[in-house]
Amino acid sequence: MPRLNATGPTPDTDALLAARLAVSASADGGEAMSDVGFFAWLDERRRKHSQEVRRTTFAELSGWHFAPDTGDLEHRSGRFFAVRGLRVRTDFGPVPEWSQPIIRQPEIGILGLAVREINGVLHCLMQAKSEPGNVNGVQLSPTVQATKSNYTRVHGGSSVPYLDCFREPRARGHRVLADVLQSEQGSWFFCKRNRNMIVEVGPEVEAGEDFCWLTLRQVNGLLHYENLVNMDARTVLSCLPDWHHAARPAPGIHSDVAVRSWITTQQSEREVSAALLPLREVEGRGWYRTEDRISHERGLFFSIVPVDVVSIRREVASWSQPLLEPHGTGVVAMLMRRIDGVPHCLVHARVEPGYVDVVELGPTVQCTPENYAHLPADRRPRFLDLVEAARSEQILFDTVLSEEGGRFLFAQNRYLIVEVDDGIPGDVPDEYRWVTLRQLGELLKYSHYLNVQARTLVAALRTVTGIADGLPVAGFGLQDVGRILPGMGAGRADHR
Repeated sequence: MPRLNATGPTPDTDALLAARLAVSASADGGEAMSDVGFFAWLDERRRKHSQEVRRTTFAELSGWHFAPDTGDLEHRSGRFFAVRGLRVRTDFGPVPEWSQPIIRQPEIGILGLAVREINGVLHCLMQAKSEPGNVNGVQLSPTVQATKSNYTRVHGGSSVPYLDCFREPRARGHRVLADVLQSEQGSWFFCKRNRNMIVEVGPEVEAGEDFCWLTLRQVNGLLHYENLVNMDARTVLSCLPDWHHAARPAPGIHSDVAVRSWITTQQSEREVSAALLPLREVEGRGWYRTEDRISHERGLFFSIVPVDVVSIRREVASWSQPLLEPHGTGVVAMLMRRIDGVPHCLVHARVEPGYVDVVELGPTVQCTPENYAHLPADRRPRFLDLVEAARSEQILFDTVLSEEGGRFLFAQNRYLIVEVDDGIPGDVPDEYRWVTLRQLGELLKYSHYLNVQARTLVAALRTVTGIADGLPVAGFGLQDVGRILPGMGAGRADHR
């Protein structure tokens, strides 16, 4: 079982913290930066963060090479990350055995969000950050987003702002609200984890020019804009203590103990063998290498591609690296229904070869539909047809969001929350369970229970009116974006 890693508030302060977060999530006034001012600031940051990403060849990839003994794609320092091979055998999913390239990055990075009171309202310190794989250059990231290689300055670049708030929080008098190891994409990373932290700081911490203080209301509103709040910000936001629930939240159809027992059963009984192997051994097993990519023979899944980057606002001004380029836009959807009046989410116990604990809870649907086109219809992901046929009034959240732009090139998923009726049974296949939003929040106090896609949808669920155990909550539906954030009308999806 994963260990409790949260270093959050003691029980007698839980209610007070929840109340402060609820005020921030509904505050219509007292903001350090207005809604209109935010977009003016973001436009200016995008002008300042000019970045050029140029595709190149592996032979021209400065600082990287294919190791002569294994064929692995490695950095000359031996740090950052490597692209290796992986052989997988499993009883999960439509394909029982395959080989693939995978990113191996064993070091643990820090994803840290600083919060503080301004004008009596909690604000989040958000960063405008450019990444080479972002579809639009600059997106909104947490206060700190850094690998160990970056913050120990292996690249010889500049230091990471605000890092000491998270490496030495107590020595600086800061209060840790959340501190937990969480995974990243288990199909693309092998055992990759980051430390997700939320730290309350004092008034001495001010926003630099690439940073801004936003209330939870403002950040929640920005989650409804395409490719604006990045993956690292979303996963940290999901780890915030949940501010929605009353002292006696409505019960779910499964107890908390029953849910954890079900997860443990799935972890114990699923069969998966994921063994790293030299990258050269993947070639000829469905994958091939050319001068400028490593790709699947059917053109499916993803490719590994080399790029050169020039960026005037990063720790170093220019560098080269490989990126994983997915083929197609994914669909990531959570079905939600009311059972005995209480909203429940349908989660899926997923096996992915890169998970530390074999199984993590994912959304109801998580796939790239094009990757299943060559398979029989009965091997399409369960519930995908229902999501694709959802009526507009059933869709509570629908936004295309980017995945991590430091490792993935133009990786996007369409994230949806779909409310269904009694036509979907309470009894579902054993690898699925109906759980409440409160139960998801409780699981997020622990490592390796919810995958990174599910964590994005937890953050999204907390923005939707009326989902929190059937009670009125601070949030809004898709139709309310323009009302809640007047400077951010629904027509201004932020693709730029």
